[in-house]
Amino acid sequence: MSEPRYRRILLKLSGEVLAGGASFGIDADRTAGLAAEVTEVARRGVEVGLVVGGGNFFRGVAPAARGMDRVTADNMGMLATVINALALQDVLERQGMATRVMSAIQMPQVAEPYIRRRAIRHLEKGRIVIFAGGTSNPFFSTDTAATLRALEIRAEVMAKATRVDGVYDKDPLKHSDAVLYPEISYLEVLSGGLGVIDAAAVAMCRDNRLPVIVFNLNKSGNSMRMSMGEPVGTLIH
Repeated sequence: MSEPRYRRILLKLSGEVLAGGASFGIDADRTAGLAAEVTEVARRGVEVGLVVGGGNFFRGVAPAARGMDRVTADNMGMLATVINALALQDVLERQGMATRVMSAIQMPQVAEPYIRRRAIRHLEKGRIVIFAGGTSNPFFSTDTAATLRALEIRAEVMAKATRVDGVYDKDPLKHSDAVLYPEISYLEVLSGGLGVIDAAAVAMCRDNRLPVIVFNLNKSGNSMRMSMGEPVGTLIH
């Protein structure tokens, strides 16, 4: 059996992934299936860091947040990521994986504070580390938080899991003639306004030469294929 291509990866998940077919909350079956794929990758010897968004909760309260102060709304979104991180931790540990939730917003009763060296040590010991609380600062997306954590833990790649097969020239959910890019440069993503990943995150990856793989998480086995270095989704480099 071939060896994984990457020794350490940072996997970015949207909160909506945990909701499954629903528009709000956490779908237990979908979350268990996702955890099983991540567990399989980790058991092949890949060190896995996770960043999960909070859209499955915050989208549900978005109407109430209209007109709300941006800083307050962003703080609510970051707290939603902690809920999702705890849910992922629970299901991963029920599948036999050691995990740690590390939060950029200090809440020691439920999660470890984020300390870079401690996070790296957890990864070296084979634990899956789930980074919650964004960057603890408003005005930054979870894509940017994922990029920051990937760079800090010296991940070899940031993998962004989405609902589509990769980066297209236009939204494939709206345009049947959208063209998939097998690979694309950072500059082309930025200049083309291809919104599959936050522009600030793309710029950080470009400046630090961190490759990004955008792939479809809804296709079973894609996480493993990605970690093995098979051509899955779109490579941004």
